[in-house]
Amino acid sequence: MKVILKADIKGVGKKDEVINASDGYARNFLFPKNLAVEANNENMLKLKAKQNSAKFQKDQEKEEAIKTSDKLSKILLKIQVKAGENGKIFGGVSSKEIAQELEKQYKIIVDKKKIDLKETIKVLGMQTIEIKLFEGVIGKLKIDVIS
Repeated sequence: MKVILKADIKGVGKKDEVINASDGYARNFLFPKNLAVEANNENMLKLKAKQNSAKFQKDQEKEEAIKTSDKLSKILLKIQVKAGENGKIFGGVSSKEIAQELEKQYKIIVDKKKIDLKETIKVLGMQTIEIKLFEGVIGKLKIDVIS
């Protein structure tokens, strides 16, 4: 019997997957526990519509990420910090500060966890960092750290 899973089941399959299950397993376990529905025409159409909707949503998010990436490549973000002699910075510039300055100066909201900083920036001058905006979409941002 073909069924559509409503949840991930270890050893059986993932959510929204169509599988072949034995009649007894489907009727006595999957259906009563509301873990699956029968794969009839109506349910298959619902599943297809759900998958199309999810794909459309993902495409929209990717387009938005590409636009943001283009904006980021044209930006020179200036961050002002306190520095001592020899261009040493007190503390450092973290991904949180970069995200806040980007939002304050250019109204671009980026999650601080997506900013790819190996370690905090501790020297004055120009730096180029990468921001992971979406799967396969990476934006490059130039930062000028000034005292």
